[in-house]
Amino acid sequence: MTDYRRFYIPDSTWFFTVNLAERRDNHLLVEQIDLLRAAFRYVKHRKPFRIEAIVIMPDHLHCIWTLPTEDADFSMRWSLLKSHFSRTIPTGERISQSREKRRERGIWQRRFWAHLLTGQDDFNSHVDYIHWNPVKHKKVRQVADWPYSSFHRFVELGIYPINWGHTGNFDIPANE
Repeated sequence: MTDYRRFYIPDSTWFFTVNLAERRDNHLLVEQIDLLRAAFRYVKHRKPFRIEAIVIMPDHLHCIWTLPTEDADFSMRWSLLKSHFSRTIPTGERISQSREKRRERGIWQRRFWAHLLTGQDDFNSHVDYIHWNPVKHKKVRQVADWPYSSFHRFVELGIYPINWGHTGNFDIPANE
C-alpha cells in the first residue's frame, strides 16, 4: 500500500480537484447543485474556510480554499463535505466490493488532488484554470456561459472582463 501523506499549513491557500468515483456520463454535481451548495455551507459553518475560486463541473470540481490560522485540516473538511452530500442524495450508485466491505457509498473518489499555492502567480494561474475548465471540457464556448463558477463574482469585482475566455473554435455536442 502506498504511504500517502499530506502536510497541513495554517493560514495557507490550496488548490483542490475532487472527482466523482464514476465520471463517465455522470452529471450528478450539477444535477444536485443545491445539495452540493448546502454541503459546502454545512462544512463552512462547522469548520470555517474561505472559497477563493470554484467551478463545479458535472463529474468533478476545482476550487481554491484559504484555511484559517487556527485550523489547517483540509482533509477533515473534504471528508465532511463528501459525507454530508452523500447522505442527502438517493442510493443506487454502483458500489465496488472494497467500498461495500467498508460500508461506503460509491459517489466520490476516495482521494483528491491538493496543491499548496506558493505565490500570486501560482494563485492567478490556478484561478484561470478553474474558470477556463468548462471551456476546456467543451461544455460552453465562453467562460461566462457556465453558471456553476465563481467567474461571475470575479467579473463583478472587475478582475475579469465578461468576455474573458471566449472561443468559437468547436461545436458543443447536442446532448450537453
